[in-house]
Amino acid sequence: MKFLLTAISGLLMGLTTAPFSAFYFAWVTLIPLWLFTVADNNNYPKKKSLVINEKTIIAFIWGFTYHGFGLFWITGIHPMTWMGVPWLLSLLIALFCWLFITIWGAILVTVWSILFRLFTNSNIRRKFWLKNNFFTATSKVIFGVAVWCLLELIWNQGALWWTSLSYTQSPNNLIILQLTKLSGYSTVTAAIVGVNGLFAESILIYNKNKKQFLYLILTTLMGIIGLHLWGLYLYQQPLINNGDKAIKVGIIQGNIPNTIKLYPEGWRKAIEGYTKGYNELSNENVDLIITPETALPFDLDYIIKNSSFYRAILDKKVSVILGAFGSQNSSYTNSLFMITNTGNILSRFDKVKLVPLGEYIPFEDILGKVIDRLSPLDSHLIAGKTDQKFDTPFGQAITGICYESAFSEHFRRQANAGGKFIITASNNAHYSQIMPAQHHAQDVIRAVETDRWMARATNTGYSAIVNPKGETLWISDINRYQLHQGIIYPRNTQTLYVKWGDWLTITLGIVAGILWLIKLIL
Repeated sequence: MKFLLTAISGLLMGLTTAPFSAFYFAWVTLIPLWLFTVADNNNYPKKKSLVINEKTIIAFIWGFTYHGFGLFWITGIHPMTWMGVPWLLSLLIALFCWLFITIWGAILVTVWSILFRLFTNSNIRRKFWLKNNFFTATSKVIFGVAVWCLLELIWNQGALWWTSLSYTQSPNNLIILQLTKLSGYSTVTAAIVGVNGLFAESILIYNKNKKQFLYLILTTLMGIIGLHLWGLYLYQQPLINNGDKAIKVGIIQGNIPNTIKLYPEGWRKAIEGYTKGYNELSNENVDLIITPETALPFDLDYIIKNSSFYRAILDKKVSVILGAFGSQNSSYTNSLFMITNTGNILSRFDKVKLVPLGEYIPFEDILGKVIDRLSPLDSHLIAGKTDQKFDTPFGQAITGICYESAFSEHFRRQANAGGKFIITASNNAHYSQIMPAQHHAQDVIRAVETDRWMARATNTGYSAIVNPKGETLWISDINRYQLHQGIIYPRNTQTLYVKWGDWLTITLGIVAGILWLIKLIL
Protein backbone atom coordinates (compact mmCIF):
# COMPACT_ATOMS: atom_id res chain seq x y z
CA MET A 1 0.00 0.00 0.00
CA LYS A 2 2.88 2.39 0.80
CA PHE A 3 4.40 1.76 -2.61
CA LEU A 4 1.06 2.42 -4.36
CA LEU A 5 0.37 5.65 -2.42
CA THR A 6 3.90 6.81 -3.12
CA ALA A 7 3.54 6.13 -6.84
CA ILE A 8 0.20 7.94 -6.95
CA SER A 9 1.62 10.99 -5.17
CA GLY A 10 4.56 11.04 -7.59
CA LEU A 11 2.18 10.91 -10.55
CA LEU A 12 0.10 13.73 -9.05
CA MET A 13 3.27 15.81 -8.76
CA GLY A 14 3.87 15.04 -12.44
CA LEU A 15 0.44 16.48 -13.23
CA THR A 16 1.56 19.83 -11.81
CA THR A 17 3.85 20.35 -14.80
CA ALA A 18 2.81 22.05 -18.03
CA PRO A 19 0.62 21.57 -19.98
CA PHE A 20 -1.48 19.84 -17.27
CA SER A 21 -0.52 22.59 -14.81
CA ALA A 22 -2.39 21.29 -11.74
CA PHE A 23 0.15 23.31 -9.72
CA TYR A 24 -1.89 23.14 -6.49
CA PHE A 25 -1.08 19.42 -6.10
CA ALA A 26 2.57 20.34 -5.52
CA TRP A 27 1.75 21.73 -2.08
CA VAL A 28 0.57 18.35 -0.74
CA THR A 29 1.99 15.55 -2.91
CA LEU A 30 5.29 15.33 -1.03
CA ILE A 31 3.44 14.44 2.19
CA PRO A 32 3.33 10.63 1.59
CA LEU A 33 7.03 10.61 0.68
CA TRP A 34 7.85 12.56 3.83
CA LEU A 35 5.71 10.38 6.09
CA PHE A 36 6.97 7.07 4.71
CA THR A 37 10.57 8.31 4.80
CA VAL A 38 10.83 9.67 8.34
CA ALA A 39 8.05 7.94 10.30
CA ASP A 40 9.07 5.22 12.78
CA ASN A 41 12.73 6.12 12.63
CA ASN A 42 13.40 5.59 16.32
CA ASN A 43 14.97 2.16 16.04
CA TYR A 44 18.28 3.52 14.71
CA PRO A 45 19.24 0.91 12.15
CA LYS A 46 22.83 0.30 11.27
CA LYS A 47 24.21 2.63 8.65
CA LYS A 48 24.52 -0.08 6.05
CA SER A 49 20.77 -0.75 6.27
CA LEU A 50 20.02 2.93 5.86
CA VAL A 51 20.75 2.68 2.14
CA ILE A 52 19.05 -0.52 1.05
CA ASN A 53 15.66 -0.78 2.71
CA GLU A 54 11.96 -0.13 2.17
CA LYS A 55 12.26 3.62 2.72
CA THR A 56 14.91 3.92 0.03
CA ILE A 57 12.69 2.02 -2.41
CA ILE A 58 9.78 4.31 -1.54
CA ALA A 59 11.88 7.40 -2.28
CA PHE A 60 13.06 5.92 -5.58
CA ILE A 61 9.48 5.09 -6.60
CA TRP A 62 8.33 8.65 -5.89
CA GLY A 63 11.23 10.11 -7.85
CA PHE A 64 10.77 7.69 -10.73
CA THR A 65 7.05 8.35 -11.11
CA TYR A 66 7.41 12.14 -10.86
CA HIS A 67 10.39 12.52 -13.18
CA GLY A 68 9.27 9.70 -15.46
CA PHE A 69 5.82 11.19 -15.99
CA GLY A 70 7.12 14.74 -16.39
CA LEU A 71 9.81 13.68 -18.86
CA PHE A 72 7.96 11.04 -20.86
CA TRP A 73 7.89 13.45 -23.80
CA ILE A 74 11.55 12.53 -24.36
CA THR A 75 10.37 9.34 -26.04
CA GLY A 76 9.09 11.62 -28.81
CA ILE A 77 12.50 11.39 -30.48
CA HIS A 78 11.24 8.02 -31.77
CA PRO A 79 11.01 7.14 -34.60
CA MET A 80 14.34 8.30 -36.01
CA THR A 81 14.00 6.34 -39.21
CA TRP A 82 14.27 9.63 -41.15
CA MET A 83 17.86 9.80 -39.89
CA GLY A 84 18.62 6.31 -41.10
CA VAL A 85 18.23 4.73 -37.65
CA PRO A 86 16.38 1.37 -37.79
CA TRP A 87 12.93 1.46 -36.15
CA LEU A 88 13.76 -0.98 -33.34
CA LEU A 89 17.08 0.69 -32.55
CA SER A 90 15.29 4.06 -32.56
CA LEU A 91 12.79 2.75 -30.00
CA LEU A 92 15.58 1.37 -27.81
CA ILE A 93 17.47 4.67 -27.95
CA ALA A 94 14.32 6.61 -26.99
CA LEU A 95 13.58 4.29 -24.07
CA PHE A 96 17.20 4.42 -22.94
CA CYS A 97 17.19 8.24 -22.93
CA TRP A 98 13.92 8.37 -20.99
CA LEU A 99 14.98 5.74 -18.45
CA PHE A 100 18.40 7.26 -17.94
CA ILE A 101 17.23 10.79 -17.22
CA THR A 102 14.27 9.51 -15.16
CA ILE A 103 16.56 7.39 -12.98
CA TRP A 104 18.92 10.35 -12.67
CA GLY A 105 16.07 12.40 -11.24
CA ALA A 106 14.94 9.52 -9.01
CA ILE A 107 18.44 9.30 -7.56
CA LEU A 108 18.10 12.89 -6.32
CA VAL A 109 15.00 11.97 -4.31
CA THR A 110 16.66 8.78 -3.06
CA VAL A 111 19.76 10.60 -1.86
CA TRP A 112 17.53 13.15 -0.13
CA SER A 113 15.75 10.34 1.69
CA ILE A 114 18.99 8.73 2.85
CA LEU A 115 20.48 12.00 4.11
CA PHE A 116 17.22 12.89 5.82
CA ARG A 117 17.17 9.56 7.65
CA LEU A 118 20.79 10.00 8.69
CA PHE A 119 19.74 13.24 10.33
CA THR A 120 16.64 11.88 12.05
CA ASN A 121 18.37 8.68 13.17
CA SER A 122 21.30 10.23 15.09
CA ASN A 123 21.37 8.23 18.34
CA ILE A 124 23.20 10.70 20.57
CA ARG A 125 21.90 12.35 23.78
CA ARG A 126 18.32 12.66 22.54
CA LYS A 127 16.29 13.61 25.65
CA PHE A 128 15.87 17.25 24.65
CA TRP A 129 15.23 16.27 21.04
CA LEU A 130 12.50 13.78 21.90
CA LYS A 131 10.49 15.87 24.32
CA ASN A 132 10.38 19.06 22.22
CA ASN A 133 8.19 17.94 19.35
CA PHE A 134 7.67 21.39 17.87
CA PHE A 135 11.42 22.08 17.82
CA THR A 136 12.05 18.60 16.42
CA ALA A 137 9.48 19.01 13.65
CA THR A 138 10.58 22.46 12.52
CA SER A 139 14.24 21.41 12.61
CA LYS A 140 13.48 18.39 10.45
CA VAL A 141 11.61 20.60 7.98
CA ILE A 142 14.49 23.06 7.73
CA PHE A 143 16.93 20.21 7.24
CA GLY A 144 14.72 18.50 4.64
CA VAL A 145 14.30 21.76 2.70
CA ALA A 146 18.01 22.51 2.82
CA VAL A 147 19.05 19.08 1.56
CA TRP A 148 16.51 19.12 -1.29
CA CYS A 149 17.65 22.58 -2.41
CA LEU A 150 21.32 21.61 -2.16
CA LEU A 151 20.73 18.50 -4.25
CA GLU A 152 18.87 20.49 -6.90
CA LEU A 153 21.77 22.94 -6.95
CA ILE A 154 24.23 20.07 -7.47
CA TRP A 155 22.09 18.42 -10.17
CA ASN A 156 21.78 21.82 -11.90
CA GLN A 157 25.54 21.93 -12.36
CA GLY A 158 25.51 18.78 -14.47
CA ALA A 159 24.48 18.07 -18.05
CA LEU A 160 21.05 16.56 -17.21
CA TRP A 161 18.59 18.95 -15.64
CA TRP A 162 14.96 19.88 -16.20
CA THR A 163 12.49 18.85 -13.48
CA SER A 164 13.12 21.15 -10.53
CA LEU A 165 10.12 21.27 -8.21
CA SER A 166 9.93 24.99 -8.96
CA TYR A 167 8.75 24.46 -12.54
CA THR A 168 5.60 22.78 -11.23
CA GLN A 169 4.27 26.30 -10.55
CA SER A 170 4.96 27.70 -14.01
CA PRO A 171 3.36 29.26 -15.94
CA ASN A 172 0.05 29.46 -14.03
CA ASN A 173 0.98 30.32 -10.45
CA LEU A 174 2.58 33.66 -11.26
CA ILE A 175 2.10 34.94 -7.70
CA ILE A 176 4.42 32.35 -6.16
CA LEU A 177 6.87 32.65 -9.08
CA GLN A 178 7.56 36.25 -8.07
CA LEU A 179 9.56 34.83 -5.16
CA THR A 180 12.20 33.66 -7.64
CA LYS A 181 13.32 37.29 -7.79
CA LEU A 182 14.71 36.76 -4.27
CA SER A 183 16.96 33.72 -4.79
CA GLY A 184 15.99 32.11 -8.06
CA TYR A 185 14.07 28.89 -8.60
CA SER A 186 15.28 27.48 -5.26
CA THR A 187 12.96 29.93 -3.45
CA VAL A 188 9.94 28.14 -4.89
CA THR A 189 11.46 24.69 -4.37
CA ALA A 190 12.11 25.57 -0.72
CA ALA A 191 8.55 26.82 -0.28
CA ILE A 192 7.04 23.63 -1.75
CA VAL A 193 9.22 21.26 0.29
CA GLY A 194 8.74 23.35 3.44
CA VAL A 195 4.94 23.44 3.25
CA ASN A 196 4.73 19.70 2.51
CA GLY A 197 7.13 18.99 5.36
CA LEU A 198 5.16 21.04 7.86
CA PHE A 199 1.92 19.30 6.88
CA ALA A 200 3.60 15.91 7.25
CA GLU A 201 5.17 16.76 10.60
CA SER A 202 1.77 17.97 11.83
CA ILE A 203 0.38 14.53 11.09
CA LEU A 204 3.31 12.81 12.82
CA ILE A 205 2.96 14.70 16.12
CA TYR A 206 -0.85 14.70 16.24
CA ASN A 207 -1.06 11.80 18.70
CA LYS A 208 1.95 12.96 20.72
CA ASN A 209 1.02 16.52 21.57
CA LYS A 210 -2.26 18.09 20.42
CA LYS A 211 -1.17 21.58 21.47
CA GLN A 212 2.06 21.45 19.47
CA PHE A 213 0.10 19.93 16.59
CA LEU A 214 -2.11 23.01 16.61
CA TYR A 215 0.91 25.32 16.64
CA LEU A 216 2.45 23.45 13.75
CA ILE A 217 -0.65 23.31 11.57
CA LEU A 218 -1.23 27.04 12.14
CA THR A 219 2.40 27.68 11.23
CA THR A 220 1.90 25.71 8.02
CA LEU A 221 -1.25 27.56 7.00
CA MET A 222 0.29 30.92 7.85
CA GLY A 223 3.36 29.93 5.85
CA ILE A 224 1.55 29.04 2.65
CA ILE A 225 -0.71 32.09 2.91
CA GLY A 226 2.21 34.36 3.78
CA LEU A 227 4.29 33.12 0.85
CA HIS A 228 1.49 33.84 -1.59
CA LEU A 229 0.78 37.24 -0.04
CA TRP A 230 4.46 38.10 -0.40
CA GLY A 231 4.35 36.97 -4.02
CA LEU A 232 1.16 38.97 -4.58
CA TYR A 233 2.85 42.07 -3.20
CA LEU A 234 5.74 41.65 -5.64
CA TYR A 235 3.35 40.87 -8.50
CA GLN A 236 1.40 44.07 -7.91
CA GLN A 237 4.45 46.31 -8.11
CA PRO A 238 4.11 48.62 -11.12
CA LEU A 239 5.98 47.57 -14.24
CA ILE A 240 7.77 50.73 -15.34
CA ASN A 241 8.92 50.69 -18.96
CA ASN A 242 10.76 53.35 -20.90
CA GLY A 243 8.57 53.86 -23.94
CA ASP A 244 11.35 55.73 -25.76
CA LYS A 245 13.46 52.57 -25.73
CA ALA A 246 10.74 50.13 -26.81
CA ILE A 247 11.97 47.47 -29.23
CA LYS A 248 9.49 46.35 -31.85
CA VAL A 249 10.46 42.74 -32.48
CA GLY A 250 9.31 40.44 -35.24
CA ILE A 251 9.29 36.70 -34.63
CA ILE A 252 9.38 34.08 -37.38
CA GLN A 253 8.18 30.58 -36.49
CA GLY A 254 9.32 28.61 -39.52
CA ASN A 255 7.62 25.26 -38.79
CA ILE A 256 10.18 23.06 -40.54
CA PRO A 257 9.67 19.41 -39.48
CA ASN A 258 12.79 17.66 -38.19
CA THR A 259 12.24 14.88 -40.69
CA ILE A 260 13.31 17.27 -43.48
CA LYS A 261 15.14 20.01 -41.59
CA LEU A 262 18.68 18.85 -42.38
CA TYR A 263 18.02 17.65 -45.93
CA PRO A 264 17.62 19.49 -49.27
CA GLU A 265 13.82 19.71 -49.05
CA GLY A 266 14.08 21.28 -45.58
CA TRP A 267 16.85 23.64 -46.65
CA ARG A 268 14.74 24.99 -49.51
CA LYS A 269 11.69 25.35 -47.29
CA ALA A 270 13.72 27.10 -44.59
CA ILE A 271 15.31 29.62 -46.95
CA GLU A 272 11.98 30.36 -48.63
CA GLY A 273 10.01 30.61 -45.38
CA TYR A 274 12.45 32.72 -43.43
CA THR A 275 13.19 35.02 -46.37
CA LYS A 276 9.46 35.51 -46.90
CA GLY A 277 8.90 36.16 -43.19
CA TYR A 278 11.85 38.56 -43.01
CA ASN A 279 10.53 40.60 -45.93
CA GLU A 280 6.98 40.77 -44.53
CA LEU A 281 8.10 41.81 -41.05
CA SER A 282 10.55 44.34 -42.49
CA ASN A 283 7.68 45.96 -44.36
CA GLU A 284 5.93 46.37 -40.98
CA ASN A 285 8.84 48.51 -39.74
CA VAL A 286 9.96 46.23 -36.93
CA ASP A 287 13.28 47.07 -35.26
CA LEU A 288 14.61 43.54 -34.80
CA ILE A 289 13.68 40.18 -36.33
CA ILE A 290 14.27 36.98 -34.37
CA THR A 291 14.57 33.48 -35.80
CA PRO A 292 14.65 30.11 -33.98
CA GLU A 293 17.54 27.79 -33.20
CA THR A 294 19.28 26.72 -36.45
CA ALA A 295 16.54 28.39 -38.48
CA LEU A 296 18.89 28.15 -41.45
CA PRO A 297 20.84 24.92 -40.82
CA PHE A 298 23.97 25.98 -42.65
CA ASP A 299 27.35 27.43 -41.84
CA LEU A 300 27.05 31.23 -41.69
CA ASP A 301 29.62 31.73 -44.47
CA TYR A 302 27.44 29.68 -46.81
CA ILE A 303 24.38 31.75 -45.88
CA ILE A 304 26.18 35.03 -46.59
CA LYS A 305 27.51 33.86 -49.93
CA ASN A 306 24.56 31.91 -51.29
CA SER A 307 21.21 32.66 -49.63
CA SER A 308 18.34 34.93 -50.58
CA PHE A 309 17.87 35.53 -46.83
CA TYR A 310 21.14 37.46 -46.56
CA ARG A 311 20.36 39.40 -49.74
CA ALA A 312 17.04 40.39 -48.16
CA ILE A 313 18.96 41.84 -45.16
CA LEU A 314 21.05 43.99 -47.48
CA ASP A 315 17.88 45.11 -49.26
CA LYS A 316 15.50 45.72 -46.32
CA LYS A 317 18.12 46.82 -43.80
CA VAL A 318 16.49 45.46 -40.65
CA SER A 319 18.65 43.84 -37.97
CA VAL A 320 18.11 40.12 -37.38
CA ILE A 321 19.13 37.50 -34.83
CA LEU A 322 19.76 34.43 -36.96
CA GLY A 323 19.99 30.85 -35.73
CA ALA A 324 22.57 28.92 -37.75
CA PHE A 325 25.70 26.81 -37.42
CA GLY A 326 29.01 28.44 -36.65
CA SER A 327 32.33 26.85 -37.48
CA GLN A 328 35.23 26.42 -35.11
CA ASN A 329 38.23 24.60 -36.56
CA SER A 330 36.85 21.24 -37.73
CA SER A 331 33.75 21.41 -35.52
CA TYR A 332 30.41 23.20 -35.53
CA THR A 333 28.64 25.34 -32.95
CA ASN A 334 24.90 25.80 -32.50
CA SER A 335 24.86 29.59 -32.66
CA LEU A 336 22.90 32.82 -32.78
CA PHE A 337 24.31 35.63 -34.92
CA MET A 338 23.47 39.31 -34.50
CA ILE A 339 23.40 40.63 -38.07
CA THR A 340 22.99 44.40 -38.27
CA ASN A 341 20.94 46.31 -40.84
CA THR A 342 24.10 46.71 -42.93
CA GLY A 343 24.72 42.97 -43.05
CA ASN A 344 27.63 43.01 -40.61
CA ILE A 345 28.03 40.43 -37.84
CA LEU A 346 27.93 42.43 -34.60
CA SER A 347 28.10 39.48 -32.21
CA ARG A 348 27.76 35.73 -31.92
CA PHE A 349 26.55 33.41 -29.18
CA ASP A 350 27.46 29.72 -29.18
CA LYS A 351 25.22 27.33 -27.26
CA VAL A 352 26.81 26.45 -23.92
CA LYS A 353 24.52 23.67 -22.66
CA LEU A 354 24.47 20.99 -25.34
CA VAL A 355 21.93 18.18 -25.16
CA PRO A 356 23.51 14.86 -24.12
CA LEU A 357 23.04 12.18 -26.80
CA GLY A 358 21.28 14.74 -29.02
CA GLU A 359 24.13 17.17 -29.72
CA TYR A 360 27.04 15.27 -28.25
CA ILE A 361 27.74 11.86 -26.76
CA PRO A 362 29.02 11.81 -23.16
CA PHE A 363 32.00 9.49 -22.75
CA GLU A 364 32.05 9.13 -26.51
CA ASP A 365 34.99 6.72 -26.52
CA ILE A 366 32.71 4.23 -24.76
CA LEU A 367 29.14 5.09 -25.70
CA GLY A 368 30.02 6.08 -29.26
CA LYS A 369 30.69 2.43 -30.02
CA VAL A 370 27.19 1.46 -28.92
CA ILE A 371 25.00 4.44 -29.77
CA ASP A 372 25.37 6.09 -33.15
CA ARG A 373 25.23 9.85 -33.21
CA LEU A 374 21.66 11.14 -33.11
CA SER A 375 22.59 14.11 -35.28
CA PRO A 376 23.26 13.50 -39.00
CA LEU A 377 26.06 16.09 -38.98
CA ASP A 378 29.44 14.72 -40.01
CA SER A 379 31.27 17.07 -37.66
CA HIS A 380 31.02 17.43 -33.92
CA LEU A 381 29.02 20.10 -32.12
CA ILE A 382 31.06 21.78 -29.43
CA ALA A 383 29.93 23.98 -26.55
CA GLY A 384 30.47 27.72 -26.31
CA LYS A 385 32.23 29.49 -23.47
CA THR A 386 30.25 30.46 -20.38
CA ASP A 387 31.38 34.11 -20.32
CA GLN A 388 29.95 35.14 -23.70
CA LYS A 389 28.16 38.46 -24.16
CA PHE A 390 25.68 39.09 -26.94
CA ASP A 391 25.56 42.71 -28.13
CA THR A 392 22.72 44.08 -30.21
CA PRO A 393 22.00 47.57 -31.62
CA PHE A 394 19.52 47.93 -28.73
CA GLY A 395 21.82 46.94 -25.90
CA GLN A 396 23.28 43.73 -24.54
CA ALA A 397 20.89 40.79 -24.70
CA ILE A 398 20.58 37.72 -22.50
CA THR A 399 20.49 34.71 -24.81
CA GLY A 400 19.54 31.09 -24.40
CA ILE A 401 19.32 28.35 -27.00
CA CYS A 402 16.75 25.60 -26.38
CA TYR A 403 17.93 23.32 -23.51
CA GLU A 404 19.64 26.24 -21.78
CA SER A 405 16.23 27.48 -20.61
CA ALA A 406 16.42 25.00 -17.70
CA PHE A 407 19.65 26.49 -16.34
CA SER A 408 18.86 29.65 -14.41
CA GLU A 409 22.49 30.51 -13.64
CA HIS A 410 23.09 30.80 -17.40
CA PHE A 411 20.59 33.69 -17.51
CA ARG A 412 21.56 35.20 -14.14
CA ARG A 413 25.19 35.53 -15.18
CA GLN A 414 24.26 37.42 -18.35
CA ALA A 415 21.81 39.67 -16.50
CA ASN A 416 24.47 40.46 -13.91
CA ALA A 417 26.90 41.28 -16.73
CA GLY A 418 24.55 43.89 -18.19
CA GLY A 419 21.96 41.99 -20.24
CA LYS A 420 18.85 44.15 -20.68
CA PHE A 421 16.33 41.76 -22.28
CA ILE A 422 16.08 38.03 -23.02
CA ILE A 423 16.07 36.32 -26.39
CA THR A 424 15.59 32.55 -26.50
CA ALA A 425 15.67 30.46 -29.65
CA SER A 426 14.56 26.83 -29.82
CA ASN A 427 13.68 24.06 -32.24
CA ASN A 428 11.20 21.82 -30.31
CA ALA A 429 10.15 20.09 -33.53
CA HIS A 430 10.77 16.49 -32.56
CA TYR A 431 8.57 16.21 -29.45
CA SER A 432 4.91 16.18 -28.49
CA GLN A 433 3.12 19.36 -27.38
CA ILE A 434 4.06 18.60 -23.77
CA MET A 435 7.70 19.52 -24.28
CA PRO A 436 7.07 22.97 -25.84
CA ALA A 437 4.64 23.74 -23.01
CA GLN A 438 7.24 22.81 -20.38
CA HIS A 439 9.89 24.74 -22.30
CA HIS A 440 7.71 27.83 -22.21
CA ALA A 441 7.19 27.28 -18.48
CA GLN A 442 10.96 27.22 -17.94
CA ASP A 443 11.39 30.49 -19.84
CA VAL A 444 8.64 32.16 -17.83
CA ILE A 445 10.64 31.48 -14.64
CA ARG A 446 13.80 32.87 -16.25
CA ALA A 447 11.98 36.10 -17.15
CA VAL A 448 10.67 36.52 -13.61
CA GLU A 449 13.99 35.66 -11.91
CA THR A 450 15.89 38.27 -13.89
CA ASP A 451 13.07 40.84 -14.12
CA ARG A 452 13.47 41.01 -17.90
CA TRP A 453 11.26 41.14 -20.96
CA MET A 454 11.60 38.06 -23.14
CA ALA A 455 11.02 37.20 -26.78
CA ARG A 456 10.90 33.48 -27.61
CA ALA A 457 11.37 32.26 -31.19
CA THR A 458 10.82 28.56 -31.85
CA ASN A 459 10.63 26.43 -34.96
CA THR A 460 7.29 24.75 -34.28
CA GLY A 461 6.00 26.41 -31.06
CA TYR A 462 5.55 27.84 -28.63
CA SER A 463 7.00 31.21 -29.62
CA ALA A 464 6.00 33.97 -27.21
CA ILE A 465 6.38 37.42 -25.69
CA VAL A 466 6.72 37.34 -21.88
CA ASN A 467 6.95 40.33 -19.55
CA PRO A 468 9.05 40.53 -16.34
CA LYS A 469 6.09 39.41 -14.22
CA GLY A 470 5.88 36.18 -16.19
CA GLU A 471 2.71 37.18 -18.03
CA THR A 472 2.55 35.70 -21.53
CA LEU A 473 1.35 38.57 -23.71
CA TRP A 474 1.33 36.47 -26.89
CA ILE A 475 1.93 32.80 -27.60
CA SER A 476 1.97 31.08 -30.97
CA ASP A 477 0.02 28.12 -32.22
CA ILE A 478 1.77 24.77 -32.36
CA ASN A 479 3.09 23.27 -35.61
CA ARG A 480 2.17 26.28 -37.72
CA TYR A 481 4.16 28.77 -39.79
CA GLN A 482 3.57 32.06 -38.02
CA LEU A 483 4.79 35.67 -37.93
CA HIS A 484 4.28 38.05 -35.03
CA GLN A 485 5.13 41.59 -34.02
CA GLY A 486 5.48 42.52 -30.37
CA ILE A 487 7.09 45.04 -28.05
CA ILE A 488 9.79 44.34 -25.47
CA TYR A 489 11.69 46.82 -23.34
CA PRO A 490 15.31 46.87 -22.14
CA ARG A 491 15.67 47.01 -18.34
CA ASN A 492 18.56 47.77 -16.00
CA THR A 493 17.00 46.48 -12.76
CA GLN A 494 18.77 43.86 -10.68
CA THR A 495 16.84 41.45 -8.53
CA LEU A 496 18.37 40.01 -5.37
CA TYR A 497 18.87 36.80 -7.30
CA VAL A 498 20.74 38.55 -10.10
CA LYS A 499 22.96 40.33 -7.56
CA TRP A 500 23.67 37.53 -5.11
CA GLY A 501 22.77 34.31 -6.89
CA ASP A 502 21.25 31.38 -5.00
CA TRP A 503 22.06 32.73 -1.55
CA LEU A 504 19.03 30.98 0.00
CA THR A 505 20.35 27.47 -0.67
CA ILE A 506 23.76 28.35 0.74
CA THR A 507 22.14 29.85 3.84
CA LEU A 508 19.89 26.82 4.30
CA GLY A 509 22.90 24.56 3.95
CA ILE A 510 24.72 26.40 6.74
CA VAL A 511 21.64 26.30 8.98
CA ALA A 512 21.23 22.56 8.28
CA GLY A 513 24.82 21.96 9.31
CA ILE A 514 24.28 23.89 12.54
CA LEU A 515 21.13 21.89 13.29
CA TRP A 516 22.99 18.64 12.81
CA LEU A 517 25.64 19.80 15.28
CA ILE A 518 22.95 20.86 17.76
CA LYS A 519 21.32 17.47 17.46
CA LEU A 520 24.60 15.74 18.19
CA ILE A 521 25.15 17.90 21.26
CA LEU A 522 21.69 18.12 22.88
